[in-house]
Amino acid sequence: MGAVSRGRQPTLAQLRAFAAVAEHLHFRDAAAAIGMSQPALSGAVSALEEVLGVQLLERTTRKVLLSPAGERLAARTRTVLDAVGALVEEAEAVRAPFTGILRLGVIPTVAPYLLPHVLRLVQGAYPELDLQVHEEQTSSLLEGLTGGRLDLLLLAVPLAMPGVVELPLFDEDFVLVLPDDHWLGGRQDIPREALRQLPLLLLDEGHCLRDQALDICREVRREENTLVTTTAAGLSTLVQLVAGGMGVTLLPRTAVEVETGRGGLQTGYFADPAPSRRIALAMRAGAARQGEFEELAQALRRVLRPLPVRPPAAE
Repeated sequence: MGAVSRGRQPTLAQLRAFAAVAEHLHFRDAAAAIGMSQPALSGAVSALEEVLGVQLLERTTRKVLLSPAGERLAARTRTVLDAVGALVEEAEAVRAPFTGILRLGVIPTVAPYLLPHVLRLVQGAYPELDLQVHEEQTSSLLEGLTGGRLDLLLLAVPLAMPGVVELPLFDEDFVLVLPDDHWLGGRQDIPREALRQLPLLLLDEGHCLRDQALDICREVRREENTLVTTTAAGLSTLVQLVAGGMGVTLLPRTAVEVETGRGGLQTGYFADPAPSRRIALAMRAGAARQGEFEELAQALRRVLRPLPVRPPAAE
């Protein structure tokens, strides 16, 4: 055999032919095993020998033997073919919707209230999907999405971020949470302007819910420096501060049932149009799994319909 033919590479057909002969040590049996004619099989092995520049087989009238080089390269050939098979299987898995890993980022003011519904949907409808949940604040989630660390986000919008597509799920009102003896408790027609005078407690900086509360205060012309400076890292702590008489706060409607069941609290509802927020899925523009994510958004809209929320209003 001469030197390796420069610029030429073995083909998969040549490798499969050689692997079959190495396994069966018989041209007829090897050809039958891979569905190739015997002359084609022999030609493929000869072509592989020429490309590699080594003799792989010792041919006799009675049987086929592997040469020393053939012994060494047979195992390597099987490794290559196994790797190609794994590549094809992985491509099929990627092509099949709702399989493999989905890294979902969720904001803290959504996670406790919507995740049970999301998880039930995924476990029931998409059992082959490996859902991995990451609870982080909005800025961290967006960084993860655009950097490829996360695949999909569940959060409050609008984000107004280039390269990010929003799939709206629902709109929900904000509810005023008050101490048990507060005079606004139980009312269904609280004007937004009432927020000008109330001791409003806020989440720590970085939470989008804090920013939304500040936006509402700006709408009613309340200065930020007149707000109560005590802040909390989560809604559960915020509600406990309210129960302790330190002020009032705003909760998204989906959080009310969970967070106000401990006693010492009451709620009040704003007159229409109540201040509200929109919850959506967010994905990278042009995401390879865009169709899958759009289908998931449709399924989530149906699942979340029984919650105290509204379909997203038209812009």
